[in-house]
Amino acid sequence: MKKFGLSKDKVFLGVAGGFAQYFDVDVTLARIIWALIMIMSAGIGGIVAYLICYVIMKNN
Repeated sequence: MKKFGLSKDKVFLGVAGGFAQYFDVDVTLARIIWALIMIMSAGIGGIVAYLICYVIMKNN
C-alpha cells in the first residue's frame, strides 16, 4: 500500500510532490494543477486546501 505523505522533492511544504508520488504523475503536473486550483478559487480555496493537505500528510 502506498503511503500518502509529504515529498522530499518540494518547493513549498512538499504537498504537490506528495500528490505526484502517490498518484505516480510528474511533479510539475501536480504543481500546475495546484496553481489552477488557486487561480480558479481566487486563492483562498487553494490555500486552505493546500494547508489542510499539509496537516494531513504531515501526520502520516
